[in-house]
Amino acid sequence: MSVYPDDRKYSRSHEWIRVEGDVATIGISDHAQKELGEVVFVDMPDVGEIFDAGQEFGTIESVKAVSEVFLPLAGEILEVNKVLADEPGAVNEDPHGDGWLLKIKLSSDGEMDSLLSAAEYEKFVEEEAKA
Repeated sequence: MSVYPDDRKYSRSHEWIRVEGDVATIGISDHAQKELGEVVFVDMPDVGEIFDAGQEFGTIESVKAVSEVFLPLAGEILEVNKVLADEPGAVNEDPHGDGWLLKIKLSSDGEMDSLLSAAEYEKFVEEEAKA
Protein backbone atom coordinates (compact mmCIF):
# COMPACT_ATOMS: atom_id res chain seq x y z
CA MET A 1 0.00 0.00 0.00
CA SER A 2 1.18 3.47 -0.85
CA VAL A 3 2.22 5.88 1.90
CA TYR A 4 0.66 8.62 -0.24
CA PRO A 5 -3.10 8.95 0.29
CA ASP A 6 -5.18 8.62 -2.89
CA ASP A 7 -7.58 11.41 -1.91
CA ARG A 8 -5.15 14.15 -2.92
CA LYS A 9 -2.80 15.30 -5.66
CA TYR A 10 0.94 15.86 -5.44
CA SER A 11 3.40 18.35 -6.90
CA ARG A 12 6.89 17.66 -8.22
CA SER A 13 8.16 19.97 -5.45
CA HIS A 14 6.73 17.45 -2.92
CA GLU A 15 3.62 19.23 -1.63
CA TRP A 16 0.24 17.48 -1.41
CA ILE A 17 -3.12 19.08 -2.14
CA ARG A 18 -6.58 17.94 -1.04
CA VAL A 19 -9.41 19.91 -2.63
CA GLU A 20 -12.90 20.20 -1.16
CA GLY A 21 -15.10 22.53 -3.19
CA ASP A 22 -13.07 25.70 -3.75
CA VAL A 23 -10.81 25.18 -0.72
CA ALA A 24 -7.50 23.31 -0.88
CA THR A 25 -5.56 21.98 2.10
CA ILE A 26 -1.81 21.81 1.46
CA GLY A 27 1.05 20.05 3.20
CA ILE A 28 4.31 18.32 2.39
CA SER A 29 4.56 14.66 1.48
CA ASP A 30 5.90 11.91 3.70
CA HIS A 31 8.89 11.71 1.34
CA ALA A 32 9.62 15.43 1.83
CA GLN A 33 9.47 15.27 5.62
CA LYS A 34 11.82 12.27 5.64
CA GLU A 35 14.29 14.15 3.44
CA LEU A 36 14.12 17.19 5.73
CA GLY A 37 14.65 15.31 8.96
CA GLU A 38 13.42 16.67 12.29
CA VAL A 39 11.38 19.84 11.66
CA VAL A 40 12.09 22.56 14.22
CA PHE A 41 10.33 25.64 12.75
CA VAL A 42 7.66 26.39 10.14
CA ASP A 43 7.30 29.90 8.66
CA MET A 44 3.90 30.46 7.04
CA PRO A 45 2.28 33.43 5.28
CA ASP A 46 -0.46 35.62 6.73
CA VAL A 47 -4.14 34.92 6.18
CA GLY A 48 -5.40 36.99 3.27
CA GLU A 49 -2.18 36.88 1.25
CA ILE A 50 -2.59 35.83 -2.38
CA PHE A 51 -0.12 33.63 -4.24
CA ASP A 52 0.30 32.37 -7.78
CA ALA A 53 0.83 28.68 -8.50
CA GLY A 54 4.47 27.76 -8.07
CA GLN A 55 5.22 30.73 -5.83
CA GLU A 56 7.14 30.24 -2.57
CA PHE A 57 4.80 30.76 0.39
CA GLY A 58 6.95 29.77 3.35
CA THR A 59 9.86 27.81 4.72
CA ILE A 60 10.35 24.71 6.81
CA GLU A 61 13.45 24.58 8.98
CA SER A 62 14.84 21.25 10.06
CA VAL A 63 17.95 20.22 11.91
CA LYS A 64 19.52 19.65 8.46
CA ALA A 65 18.42 22.66 6.39
CA VAL A 66 15.90 25.36 5.60
CA SER A 67 13.63 24.46 2.66
CA GLU A 68 11.23 26.63 0.72
CA VAL A 69 7.64 25.47 0.30
CA PHE A 70 5.77 26.26 -2.91
CA LEU A 71 2.07 26.71 -3.53
CA PRO A 72 0.99 24.15 -6.15
CA LEU A 73 -2.20 26.09 -6.95
CA ALA A 74 -2.99 29.81 -7.03
CA GLY A 75 -5.15 31.14 -4.24
CA GLU A 76 -5.75 33.23 -1.16
CA ILE A 77 -4.56 32.01 2.24
CA LEU A 78 -7.62 31.20 4.36
CA GLU A 79 -5.98 29.47 7.31
CA VAL A 80 -2.56 28.38 8.55
CA ASN A 81 -2.07 25.40 10.83
CA LYS A 82 -1.57 27.13 14.20
CA VAL A 83 -0.48 23.86 15.83
CA LEU A 84 2.83 24.09 13.94
CA ALA A 85 3.86 27.26 15.81
CA ASP A 86 4.24 25.25 19.03
CA GLU A 87 4.61 21.76 17.57
CA PRO A 88 6.50 21.94 14.24
CA GLY A 89 7.28 18.23 14.64
CA ALA A 90 3.67 17.48 13.65
CA VAL A 91 4.95 17.79 10.07
CA ASN A 92 7.16 14.73 10.73
CA GLU A 93 4.68 12.79 12.84
CA ASP A 94 1.66 13.12 10.54
CA PRO A 95 2.58 14.89 7.27
CA HIS A 96 -0.64 13.85 5.49
CA GLY A 97 -2.88 14.61 8.48
CA ASP A 98 -2.37 16.89 11.49
CA GLY A 99 0.87 18.22 9.97
CA TRP A 100 -0.91 20.08 7.16
CA LEU A 101 0.44 23.58 6.46
CA LEU A 102 -2.36 25.79 5.18
CA LYS A 103 -5.70 26.14 3.45
CA ILE A 104 -6.35 28.34 0.43
CA LYS A 105 -9.36 29.54 -1.51
CA LEU A 106 -8.62 28.43 -5.07
CA SER A 107 -8.32 31.04 -7.80
CA SER A 108 -8.69 28.48 -10.60
CA ASP A 109 -9.29 24.74 -10.81
CA GLY A 110 -7.55 24.34 -14.18
CA GLU A 111 -4.18 24.01 -12.46
CA MET A 112 -5.10 20.59 -11.04
CA ASP A 113 -4.17 19.01 -14.38
CA SER A 114 -0.46 19.64 -13.74
CA LEU A 115 -0.51 17.68 -10.47
CA LEU A 116 0.24 14.00 -9.95
CA SER A 117 -1.97 11.23 -8.60
CA ALA A 118 -0.65 9.25 -5.62
CA ALA A 119 0.59 6.47 -7.93
CA GLU A 120 2.23 8.95 -10.31
CA TYR A 121 3.88 10.75 -7.40
CA GLU A 122 5.19 7.50 -5.93
CA LYS A 123 6.72 6.63 -9.31
CA PHE A 124 8.18 10.18 -9.56
CA VAL A 125 9.84 9.81 -6.13
CA GLU A 126 11.30 6.41 -7.12
CA GLU A 127 12.69 7.81 -10.39
CA GLU A 128 14.09 10.87 -8.59
CA ALA A 129 15.91 8.60 -6.13
CA LYS A 130 17.60 6.74 -9.01
CA ALA A 131 18.82 9.95 -10.69
